[in-house]
Amino acid sequence: MQGNQIQALQTQLPEWAVTDRFDIQARVQGNPGKDQLRLLMQTLLADRFKLAIHRGSHEVSVAALVVAKQGKLGPQIQPHPADSPCPLDAAPAGASEDPRFPLLCGGLLQMPPSVPGRLRFGGRNVTIDFIANALSAGTTWGRPLVDRTGLSGKFDFNLEWTQAADKQAKPGEAPPDEPGLSFEEALRQQLGFKLESQKAPIPVLLLDHVERPSEN
Repeated sequence: MQGNQIQALQTQLPEWAVTDRFDIQARVQGNPGKDQLRLLMQTLLADRFKLAIHRGSHEVSVAALVVAKQGKLGPQIQPHPADSPCPLDAAPAGASEDPRFPLLCGGLLQMPPSVPGRLRFGGRNVTIDFIANALSAGTTWGRPLVDRTGLSGKFDFNLEWTQAADKQAKPGEAPPDEPGLSFEEALRQQLGFKLESQKAPIPVLLLDHVERPSEN
């Protein structure tokens, strides 16, 4: 499930489904793989929460990720080297000699920030579309991020910003003394991207039904 789809589904859920917490215990036979576990989890949610969803698309306001200056990327992103080792789950020693990027490939991983109070995420061997979807779920931008860069292939990247810098001060509340580096500023300075407001159809998960589970 992609970040944009998660974001759209969360807005449709009743309040209890967002705020309440549940402990789930289940047993499976054998050694199912990732895809099988997903199907088992779907069955469990349908049985215990009466969860029913379907796929659709909505035209919504999006933040389109575009290249700020054609032909030039930022210092924290590069095409993934074809001859670079790319482990998915267990990185051998020296798998990544570039400290800017995570050891593992194929996902969005949180990294230690260079400045206290910042968020820092990175990925190796991922598409720009993956980056946009992954960051949609973890930012305070408020709109889905979609890839409009026109860049193909896979990339290594890391992005670091101050989450508090994206929050708007409430009425009567003073803005922070040191707002830090906002998400948009980090995109431009580190990746060479900028955001443009656009309308676009995006695939979403639409909620049909959900119920609070009864006690066992």
